[in-house]
Amino acid sequence: MNASAENAIRHGEGAPVAHKVTLVEAVNLALAREMANDDSVVVLGEDIATNGGVFRATVGLKERFGYKRVMDTPLAENLIAGTAVGMATQGLKPVAEFQFMGFIYAGCEQIISHAARMRNRTRGRLHCPLVYRAPFGGGIHAPEHHSESTEALFAHIPGLRVVIPSSPQRAYGLLLAAIRNPDPVIFLEPKRIYRAVTQTVMDNGQALPLDTCFTLREGDDVTLISWGASIMETLHAADRLAEQGVLAEVIDVATISPLDRETLLCSVAKTGRAVIVHEACRNGGVGAEVAASIAEGAFLDLQAPVVRVTGYDTVMPYYRNEQHYLPQVDDIVAAVEQIIAL
Repeated sequence: MNASAENAIRHGEGAPVAHKVTLVEAVNLALAREMANDDSVVVLGEDIATNGGVFRATVGLKERFGYKRVMDTPLAENLIAGTAVGMATQGLKPVAEFQFMGFIYAGCEQIISHAARMRNRTRGRLHCPLVYRAPFGGGIHAPEHHSESTEALFAHIPGLRVVIPSSPQRAYGLLLAAIRNPDPVIFLEPKRIYRAVTQTVMDNGQALPLDTCFTLREGDDVTLISWGASIMETLHAADRLAEQGVLAEVIDVATISPLDRETLLCSVAKTGRAVIVHEACRNGGVGAEVAASIAEGAFLDLQAPVVRVTGYDTVMPYYRNEQHYLPQVDDIVAAVEQIIAL
């Protein structure tokens, strides 16, 4: 963590300060800001207190807020998920970390059967204001169960929001919004870009809206739709296409459930073409839901079929073959050239 960000964690009171931070540092800033603003916010997970987390996302929080609000847990994901539910129903706002998304499955019973259903089960008497954080996705040469992109599993569950930031600024604003949300949020952090870029983030406590797509670049010829780490390749592809005279509109979905269909349909109505990019496997992916929404809501505006550029329907390979699995800039450009030619 850079000195500016670390100083913000230790001495975060006072006037808002601009910090040039990475995505993982922006997560840290958001956690510290909301813990300072709201005493009911607590943080828990494996090695997140004394060691600051495997990716250092929670470094400095225990020293500032104490062990009662920043808690190391046993290596027991079901316990982490269930404890967070109990805390949330009794007045706290827990932010629970799973070290990797590939370890989240042991907690699915608590997440799906209890956190997601609490408001409905109690007819509004109880709600569940909690955030489950998890690094996800490939690209860091990790071993098995460390590179999953299974966001579609949770996007399918009523009662859960699924949020995926793709930049430091959006990580900061969206995490604040997730913590303040009265219902459970799955907050997936693309670890491949944890430290890929830095942005200036104003640590002012200003949240960004959930359930909203962000238009990162405007264009008239094709709509490129993505989220998470794949936004990087998508933006690079838009640059490459611009050199060919093709103006691509780039949309970061950000909240994949519930889906902001209005923004997507308005963009496709303008461009007439759409390419969806995600690193998760193709079958049953969120891209299929986006494509179906476009087919239902913007069919008469389409000048070509909707195309998906995705990972393969296989287990994420080990590091030597990661780049063959992950969608590349060339793949996105080729998909656009294909539909432009129609």
